[in-house]
Amino acid sequence: MRQIRIKVGWLLLAALLLFSGCRLAVAEKTAEETVSYEVTDASGAAVQFIRKPQRILTATTGTDEIVLGLVRPEKLVAVNENFGDSRHSNIAALTDKISVKIPRNPPVETVALLRPDVVFVQSWIPPENIAAMRDMGIPVVVCRTPQNLEDVRYDIRLIAAALGEKNRGERLVKLMDAKLKELTERIAQVPAEQKGKRIALISIMPSYGGKGCTFDDICRYTGSVNAKAAVGIRMGQSMTKEQLVDCNPDYLFLPTYNDASSREDRHSQDYLNDPSLTTLAAVRENHICHPRARYIYNVSQNIVFGIQEAAWLLYGDAFQQPQDCHLSVAGD
Repeated sequence: MRQIRIKVGWLLLAALLLFSGCRLAVAEKTAEETVSYEVTDASGAAVQFIRKPQRILTATTGTDEIVLGLVRPEKLVAVNENFGDSRHSNIAALTDKISVKIPRNPPVETVALLRPDVVFVQSWIPPENIAAMRDMGIPVVVCRTPQNLEDVRYDIRLIAAALGEKNRGERLVKLMDAKLKELTERIAQVPAEQKGKRIALISIMPSYGGKGCTFDDICRYTGSVNAKAAVGIRMGQSMTKEQLVDCNPDYLFLPTYNDASSREDRHSQDYLNDPSLTTLAAVRENHICHPRARYIYNVSQNIVFGIQEAAWLLYGDAFQQPQDCHLSVAGD
């Protein structure tokens, strides 16, 4: 009888310890989720949080990809509508788990109906939209509109801090930099005579592609020359076809979604069908390339795949990559 009482006592003690441990774990989790903190965003605004956001919304594609590199898709209340199309997106499989699809820079009314506890926007979003969301009590974090890889690193760290996931932010930056290091080492092995080629990016966004944009960094890391920047055209300025003929690029990059109905692909055809461009070195040498828009325009951690995309078109199949490259620490 005494042995039975002892066994029962041990079982009760074990149950008590297990219950206490569970309560402690729940308490620790609750404390972690309700701890208050503050971040200063790219506009200089101090944004307050009383807990880690659980209903996340972003207004731009670059911030969508960064968030989906830090947390699981179930935490997003909506995602950009273009990401659901595998022809346009390298993360379509992830966005299948997010039922609500919204346009880029959605109306403030749409944002309010989704009841997010944080909204990430880039600096080009109209200030009045940001102010309207903040007036409704929604924490809005303004990120940089990246012009280079350092801006991408800044945005990753800012978004991670706002999500209460600073460590994950550092891991994602390290993952991006490790891929960049691997690429630069491989590109360094390319013979010097293959480098230094002038690339003109022909975009449906006429003022994109000059000096001071992410395409500059893509050219720099691949050992090529941004033809628009070389003739003094800056981000925000357009290149005329006459200027294009004068700078005579070695390569034409015409981004594609592999979708004949897209405005980008139709714009490319307008250029290719223009007889005034037949004198270009790129046309004569058949160096007309179609980088995948999902990579060449990328302003998230996946910009490294934009560098690889350019290297593939310049230096051959040793740099070829699949359609759905995405860097993530969300599952860590």
